[in-house]
Amino acid sequence: MNDNQVQPFTIEELTEEVIEMLKTIFDPEIPINIYELGLIYGVDVSAAGDVAIKMTLTAPGCPVAQTFPGEVENKIASIDGINNVHVELVWDPPWTRELMSEAAKLQLGMF
Repeated sequence: MNDNQVQPFTIEELTEEVIEMLKTIFDPEIPINIYELGLIYGVDVSAAGDVAIKMTLTAPGCPVAQTFPGEVENKIASIDGINNVHVELVWDPPWTRELMSEAAKLQLGMF
């Protein structure tokens, strides 16, 4: 590899970029990002730049249930090095406040 070629992204670097992007996406009803809110159950990034995300919503009847996964896919797809993105909406285990990060709980005054 010569000096003019760009190093390929590592899985770790892409995973960090995906998580950082997830932290810029906010739940429409609670002013906390979906990562800190505990809505992201899993992020799997392949060496080919494919991303699979398992996420939930705060309630199955959430009004954005049909559109929100697509919005998340579009945001993640905008990251350099990402090829394909699939967001799977899961309901098990159900979301609870215990899944929130300490920072999110502090922001909502839950301590």
